[in-house]
Parts: sequence; C-alpha cells; structure tokens
Amino acid sequence: MNLHQRYLQLLSEKFPDPQSVITEIVNLRAILSLPKGTEHFVSDLHGAASAFIHMVKNASGVIRRKVDDVYKDNLTEEEKRALCALIYYPDERIELVLHRDEHLPSCDCKYKTIDDWYRLRLHQLVAVTRFVSAKYTRSKVRRLLPQSYAYIMEELLHEDSMEKGKVAYWNAIIDGILEVGVAKDLIIWFCYLIHSLVIDTFHIVGDIYDRGPRAEKIMDILSTIRDYDIQWGNHDIEWMGAAMGNEALIATVLRVSIRYANIETLEEGYGINLLPLANFAMQHYADDPCKEFQTKDYENNPRLTRSAQLMAKMHKAISIIQFKLEAATYLRHPEWEMSDRALLSEPLTTEERELMDQLKRSFRKSEKLQKHLAMFINHGSLFLVRNGFLLYHAAIPLNADGSFTELTLNGHKVKGRALMERIDEMVRQAYFTRDQDAIDFMLYLWQGPCSPLYNKDKMTTYERYFNADETTWKETEGAYFSLANRKDICEMILTEFGLDPETGRIINGHIPVKTLKGETPIRAEGKRFVIDGGFSKPYQLKTGIAGYTLIYSSHGIELIEHESFESREQAILSGTDIHNRTLLKDYSGHRLLVADTDNGQELRRQIHELKQLLATYI
Repeated sequence: MNLHQRYLQLLSEKFPDPQSVITEIVNLRAILSLPKGTEHFVSDLHGAASAFIHMVKNASGVIRRKVDDVYKDNLTEEEKRALCALIYYPDERIELVLHRDEHLPSCDCKYKTIDDWYRLRLHQLVAVTRFVSAKYTRSKVRRLLPQSYAYIMEELLHEDSMEKGKVAYWNAIIDGILEVGVAKDLIIWFCYLIHSLVIDTFHIVGDIYDRGPRAEKIMDILSTIRDYDIQWGNHDIEWMGAAMGNEALIATVLRVSIRYANIETLEEGYGINLLPLANFAMQHYADDPCKEFQTKDYENNPRLTRSAQLMAKMHKAISIIQFKLEAATYLRHPEWEMSDRALLSEPLTTEERELMDQLKRSFRKSEKLQKHLAMFINHGSLFLVRNGFLLYHAAIPLNADGSFTELTLNGHKVKGRALMERIDEMVRQAYFTRDQDAIDFMLYLWQGPCSPLYNKDKMTTYERYFNADETTWKETEGAYFSLANRKDICEMILTEFGLDPETGRIINGHIPVKTLKGETPIRAEGKRFVIDGGFSKPYQLKTGIAGYTLIYSSHGIELIEHESFESREQAILSGTDIHNRTLLKDYSGHRLLVADTDNGQELRRQIHELKQLLATYI
C-alpha cells in the first residue's frame, strides 16, 4: 500500500460511506461560494491595553456601521450609541441599567421594568446578529454558541419575529426567557457572538510590549479571540528572550520598563519581584543622584513623585548590568561581528551576579509570562503569507543596491525568505531546546545590524546615557527603510515570498508614521502599508494620531485611522467611541469569496481528495 492509499484509508475512517463523503463535498463546495471572512491588521500596540481592548470590542468601528445598516433612521443617535455600548461592554452596561445609574442616557432609563428593557434589547441584538451572521453557514455560527443556550439562540436567529404565524411563537420564546430569568445571560452571549462574527481573523504585526502600561492585558484579550496570529516585533523578541532566560534581555526589559514607568506589567501582571533590584540599587547607588536616569516624565506623574529617586537608582543599576551582560554576549559570539559594541566589558560583581540569578528565576517562574511566551510561539512567526499579503514587523535586510543581504547562520549563508525562515527556526529552537546559543541569538535579533527586527548599524543606548556628544547617538537605518518605498523593490520582495507582484501587498509596522509631518502609511504606490500609527500615548506626539487598522473584508481593503481613546469608563457609561477616519477604501468590483482565499485553495484540495475517496466506494 503506497502513501496515497494509506491517506485515503485514514480519510475513510472519518467518512465511512458514500453518503458521508457526498455530504461533505456538497458542504465544502457551498462554503467556497460564501463571502470571505473579515481580517483585521494592527501593529505596534506597545502596551496600550485600554485602547486595544476597546478596538477589539468595537471592531475598529465596524460594529457601529452594522448597527447603522440595520437601523438606519429607525433609532436616534443616542439609541444607537446605547446599543453599541451594550454590545461592546455587556456585563458592565447591564449592571448600570440594573442600578438605574443617573448618568445613563435617557433611552436606557425610560422603561418601567427591567423586563421591558431586556425585551427590547433582545429584539435589537437578534436583529444585529442576524445581519452580521448572514455570510456564514449555520454550522459555523452554531459552533460559536454556548452549549447551554444554543437551542434558544438558534430559534431566535432563524425564526422571523415579523413573519405571519410566527409572531406568537417568537414572543413566547422571549416570554419564557424572561420568566426563567436568563435574559441577562442571553444578552451577554449575543453580544459575544456579534464580536466573534464581525472579525474572522486578527493579525498583530508586531510590538505588543514596552512603552505603554499593561501589555499583559493585551495578551489576555488575545487569548479569548478565536483566530489570531502575531508577527514578532523587536520589542516582543526582547520580552520573549527575557522569558526564555536571556540575561541581557532580562536586564533590558527591566531598564525599559523603569525608564518609562511601566512596572505594572512586571509587578502586577507577571508577579516579577523588583524588591531585590531596589535593595541592590539603594545599597550600591545610595549617594549617586543618578540624574541621567530619571524616569521619563516623572515630574508630571503623581505616582512617581515620592519614588522618583529610587526608580532612578534602580534604572542606573540595571543599565550597568545590561551593558556588562551585552558585552559578554558579543565577545562570546564573534561571528556576529559586534565586538566593537562591547563597551563595558567588565564581569558582573558577586552582588550583581546574585541579583541576576534572582531576577532570572523570577522571570522563568512567572506562570503568566511563560503562558504568554507560549502564545507567541504557538500563534506567532517572524513573517506570514496570507491571502495575497506579506506580513512582517520591520524589514527584509537589503543591500544598498537593492539586493538581499546575506547573513551566515550556523555556518550557512542565507538571505531573503531563507533568512527569515532560518531565524524563525532559531527562535523556536531557543524555546523548545533551551540551547544557549539560540537563546543568545535573541539578543542579536533585538539589536543586530542585519536583524530583520532591528536593521540599524548599532543601538546607541550606552552613548545616550554616558556621552553628551549627540553625534554619537546616531543610529543609521538599513537600506530597506528607504528602498522599500519603491514599487519595484516591493515587487521583488513579494516575488521572493511566492506572491504575485501585481496583486500582492506588504504590511509593516515598526516605524511610526508621522502624519504631523505629512507622512502617509500608504507607500510604494500602494504596494506597502506601514500601519504603526501610535497606539501608545508616548508615540502620539510624533504621529498625531492613535493607531491604524487595516481591514480586509469580502468587499476589499479599508485603512482606518484612529483618534485617541478617551477612557473605558466613558465608553461604558455614555457610549463614547473612538473616532475613526477612513484613509483608503479599495473595494473591488465583485465581492470576494472564500474561493478567492488561501483557505479556498485548501478546501478545493480537500474536495479533490474526497472525490478520489468516493471513487473507491463506487
């Protein structure tokens, strides 16, 4: 029996007779004719958890547009905002209604009984859910339903409340829901179902960590999304390397977190004990004012007023340790050609070594940090090719003449796609085998000249702390960052990764788009999108906006520009939303189907194999 015959034999275990094969073929062919699912692409979240979570809940404005489509002029603006606020934050919004919060809009306060409010909201949510689920099969929607309420929700979704002869039946279901006291649960589940249906896949094009305060909450909300992927960014690699035990990156994570006063992620999010570092800093830097190491904007941060001096001492202590650990790693790996960056090539003192051992144990034993590291491995990659898009965070290293830069890794010269694939393998090797050389390589990815996640000649952190001559601070970008604004270069890259250069597109993050200076995220005559728009507040002074979302639906491509998010509390209470502006709407003349996607190719392959199996039955 050859390999193909063995495969058909295994397939027959799932489809044991002609009828089951025929049913599956019909099902898959029908799925091919459905509109493609909606994909959302975002980048450079940098710990801006509140803004990201709201963006997930409102689907970058898509849910509000669906509410407008369903109700047009049948609801007032206040009523639409109240309905959207319920969909975004159902648990919290219901609690406000139950307690008759005086700050709620009048449309939520005019009902005599809570059952009247429940009845109306169930009608509205069912109408919105029907609308957003129209392009999916019943079986797919059914898989998203909670088992305990699946029958009731299906009946409400598939029985028309206005159809003659069914009005009494539909109302009887609602009456029964109210009578047994499960209206609140069902409202919450319909809201969750709407969330699941408006976004089919979420793509995070790098840099979840650093700068903003609660990166771990972004990871927590990602874990609740049905289908997501992450293209590793340089700041993600920094944290991944630290979680794997790379000591230089542990020190880097601590330094950056203290510098930007974002220690909540470390202490509250991951349970990293900073007391040993505080004690060490007070003991060894007690008389040092550490002026160059003051936390960013500490004077305007009331939370840091009393602890500013301690934070500065901790900042300097861990910076010195970082530079020593980096130097030791560079000297251990001459093949990186970074020995000239071993600027503090002194060994750690006994006390510094003891401190690093404690910190390393804390990182390795953080259950949540290790869980999030596993998410990066299981749902992440250095690059992704999907439905005509090439996704990677920063760069494909290029020479000045536009050719691919060659790098020697483990004795093999690689470039272009082969370089990206080999680096992806080395990250997984570091995770699964804990090979020390592979773990060391995470530092190169963080700041190596030919790293596709950094791609500058050097990282001048040391100079910025210790050299007043600002000319020494300069970091020269690799050729990619200018050349990739050319259409022909992007087409060359797309071809290298197996995509059609005519229709393919590149999606990057990494470099904030300075809209204040007239920059645009649309580059290379539309072949490349740079979607780092400044989700995190520290970047918004540069960008002038608060992030981008690229949406790829069955209608085509839409690029959304976000304004700053006010607050979660206001969004829950008054329905305040993120204001969005559409920068680009590239809709094709025909609606894209599942058949037009990578998944469509896979389904056609399955149909072909099922037909071969069917032939063996006949």
